[in-house]
Amino acid sequence: MTLPTYPDLRNASVFVTGGGSGIGAALTEAFLRQGARVAFVQRSDATGFCDDMEQATGNRPLFIACDITDRVALVDAIAQAAAAHGPVRVLVNNAANDQRHSLAEVTEEFLDWALAVNFKSYVYACQAVIPAMQTMGGGAIINITSISYMMGSSGFPVYTAANSALNGLTRSLAREFGGDRIRVNALAPGWVMTPKQLECWVTPDALADHLKRQCLPDTLAAEDIAGGVLFLASDVSRAMTGQALVIDGGVVVTG
Repeated sequence: MTLPTYPDLRNASVFVTGGGSGIGAALTEAFLRQGARVAFVQRSDATGFCDDMEQATGNRPLFIACDITDRVALVDAIAQAAAAHGPVRVLVNNAANDQRHSLAEVTEEFLDWALAVNFKSYVYACQAVIPAMQTMGGGAIINITSISYMMGSSGFPVYTAANSALNGLTRSLAREFGGDRIRVNALAPGWVMTPKQLECWVTPDALADHLKRQCLPDTLAAEDIAGGVLFLASDVSRAMTGQALVIDGGVVVTG
């Protein structure tokens, strides 16, 4: 897939959570190919991924090991990225965990963890980048959510609740910081065939059932999400904020 080039993203300081695997890895690569200065966090070592990206794009990302549920560590990682690349102009809150669970299985410990990953980390990252964006005169925040809450999907109620909450957060922050020309949008992917999904959740029957819900007959790859994120990050979408962009092959219909 060939993505369009957005000249305004060249040399932009970009920060991606969970940027070394799955959808996040595709986003990191897409920004690198734009000539952006990309930093990303995740818990597992991503040195090999950075080597591969440097070879493939000629542009090496900055990897910072971080558990996003640790607020202090996340804020420090964003500060490290700003020191290396300049104040963050584009924040992509991408890291999430869709661990399956029933309501009966939800303990206080699990609830705290699930919200820390899927909601609180988004709040803290926004808090950390917005002051510099205000000083710069603008910026773009993209919150990766999911269509799962739109579908009323069962099997992970805390995850879908957090995704729904992210849309409320997105709209409120767009209103609060629009006067600073900070744009805040959400992007909701459908079922993307990442290695984790293929290993943990995708079965022939489940995939066939899902494809019947799509308007388009093709499965989604991580690269399919990258074009929408680049669009929302670029000044091309400078008049767009507080919105939820859906890329799901046509499962849900908005508007």
